[in-house]
Amino acid sequence: MNPIQLTERQERIIALVKETGPITSEQIAERLGLHRATLRPDLAVLTMTGMLEARPRVGYYYRGNSARVLMAEEIRRYKVKDIKSVPVVVKSGASLYDTIVTMFMEDVGSVFVVEDGGILDGVVSRKDLLKASLGQMDLRQMPVSVMMTRMPNLVVAFPEESVYEAAKKISEHEVDSLPVVRLLEGDKFEIIGRITKTNIARLFVEIGESVV
Repeated sequence: MNPIQLTERQERIIALVKETGPITSEQIAERLGLHRATLRPDLAVLTMTGMLEARPRVGYYYRGNSARVLMAEEIRRYKVKDIKSVPVVVKSGASLYDTIVTMFMEDVGSVFVVEDGGILDGVVSRKDLLKASLGQMDLRQMPVSVMMTRMPNLVVAFPEESVYEAAKKISEHEVDSLPVVRLLEGDKFEIIGRITKTNIARLFVEIGESVV
């Protein structure tokens, strides 16, 4: 999806500048059979977005999309499946102690809780485990299920979803990651990956370097 929707007239202007540039605004107006004043807003939009470049006493050149526009297009083009990483999981019967060990060994902010077959059952965060460790619970005996956020209260991402949509979910729900899931029969989800703030930041760096 292109974040900038050009009008038919703007498309005609770009095609004309591509073909004959450099070309003045007077010449563009004459070729299109329009008044110069009519074209002024269109030329301003195309110049501000970086598609056209205006040089005094010379005219307009075609530059193509600006780096900002290219980055926006790239973010929307990438799918969650393109950048997802391996999920860190524990079984539903795991103890809080085992879950804490898993979290710190894997150096993650959240651990996903699964049933047999990789069916997503819940998620437990670093904050959840910190609360448990400060309480009077026996961490070796208490199952992780007592502290986890259960389905269907989890926010999930799907493989074919855009990275842009997943990033919006992470931002709006103030979480550090999302489980990437596949829908199964009975409205159950199989976890097949995770998408994190780090995944998204790496993509931004990659795109930024490619459009400089």
